[in-house]
Amino acid sequence: MSSIPYLKEQNGKKVLMVNDEPFIMLAGEVHNSNSSSVEYMEGVWEKADALGMNCLLLPVTWELTEPEEGVFDFSLVDGLIAQARARGKRLAFLWFGAWKNAQCYYAPAWVKKDMERFRRAEVEKGERFTRIESFHGMSYTTLSYLCDATREADARAFAELMRHIRAVDAAENTVITVQVENETGLMGAAREHSDEADARFAGAVPQEFADYLRAHMEMLSEDIAAAVASGAAQGSWEEVFGSAAEELFSAYHVAGYVGAVAAAGKEVYPLPMSANCWLNQGGEAGTYPSGGPVARVMGVWRYAAPAIDVLAPDIYVQNFTEICEEYAKCGNPLYIPETATHGHCGPREVYTVGRHHAMCYSPFGFEDMGGEFTASMGFLFGMDTSDPLLAMLQDVEEYRWYTDTLRSMMPLLTERYGTKKLQAVIAERPDDDTMVFGTYGFKALMSGPMIQRNDGVCLVLQETEDTFYVVANGCMLVPFSADQEKPYLDILAFEDGRFENGEWKRQRRLNGDEAAIMRYGEPVLLRIQLFAYC
Repeated sequence: MSSIPYLKEQNGKKVLMVNDEPFIMLAGEVHNSNSSSVEYMEGVWEKADALGMNCLLLPVTWELTEPEEGVFDFSLVDGLIAQARARGKRLAFLWFGAWKNAQCYYAPAWVKKDMERFRRAEVEKGERFTRIESFHGMSYTTLSYLCDATREADARAFAELMRHIRAVDAAENTVITVQVENETGLMGAAREHSDEADARFAGAVPQEFADYLRAHMEMLSEDIAAAVASGAAQGSWEEVFGSAAEELFSAYHVAGYVGAVAAAGKEVYPLPMSANCWLNQGGEAGTYPSGGPVARVMGVWRYAAPAIDVLAPDIYVQNFTEICEEYAKCGNPLYIPETATHGHCGPREVYTVGRHHAMCYSPFGFEDMGGEFTASMGFLFGMDTSDPLLAMLQDVEEYRWYTDTLRSMMPLLTERYGTKKLQAVIAERPDDDTMVFGTYGFKALMSGPMIQRNDGVCLVLQETEDTFYVVANGCMLVPFSADQEKPYLDILAFEDGRFENGEWKRQRRLNGDEAAIMRYGEPVLLRIQLFAYC
């Protein structure tokens, strides 16, 4: 029997291993409610097939898993696993337990109704309910991250889920990762304001935790690192962490809660586990879920939730490439469980694999790809609704081509994960258009007199010292010699084609006009051999 899925360190990069082979999750996350019905999912699987996806991210909810305390129902889980096997796809389950989008939507009725045992968070002193203007004026209720009874019940249910997955799937490895909770944290305030929260906040910061943050400043944003550096060596949260105290207090307790749930599940069946986040976008903690695994508090989550393997951003903002940089650091692999389905969705998939050697790329609500990503959806997801990309539709056939091509190249790609032999550039970063591989380099022009594209992308994989595979669209490719002693360049062989069962299949031998001007207005896979001389 193959080992269960795990993360392997490779050239300083964590790679997901499935059946002891590297695996890239070229995935899609379904709309929240679609995975609550096996029957409804039939049409969703068809759309996933049409997009070439090899994995789906599916919510599994506490309310349906444990409808009565101590009574578990895994029939839906079994049905989803059976569907995935029939379609030849992998699964990442998303545990919607105490949190979904910083609320307690998916907690069972018996948890929601017992407010003494399962306490609600007090955003405002003494209030179990509030309405938050920054939360789109919506009503807001969430469970307290300080409540032991909630954490213990959540952890027991999650452990039962993992026990069942092990029993029905350990031999098949259909389920390859699990997300623990969804967009955790507190809206409307930087921390809870109950009597218990106030007392803990006034109490001493755990010394080991404070020392850890001081030793790992690179895992904190500049403003938080500055607050940590200037604080007292010991004392209350405000004395030690100053202006960052409230957000760090929430992060410590939210991460501790999620880490405890993850640890309970890992003890039973240790699949790789992730925690996703609603991004901060420049506002104060509480305008985004305070305490969630945003990059600015990565060090807190590394300390307080060691059972979480990956911190994962849900990216619906315009500065996509900057967010990728923030999360692909400090040993954290880039794992994107949610992103928008607009017209840059396909190029971004290629870019994240080529530039950041991503573990997972997964547009949310992929069932709607090719249709309008409405302004109301953008508003809900925290997007700038003036973003011109919202009006740009992703061509479904083009997305399928990108995904199929990356899947066909997966052994070549993963072999180069963690090395400079796999690089990519994208039109969203116009000042970063050059890739160098020792003797040779490539410039991918996406703006100029001969081409003008805002959705261009180019991935280059070095096969041997002088031979390369190139995925290109919306760009003009210019190979060059990077060797000053051999500044001149010739093309020895140039082809377009595809991979079939791991073998390169040439479609055309390219030369003449096609070699003189390498301009691509549609997706193409190329193989090129270069020669440098003086």
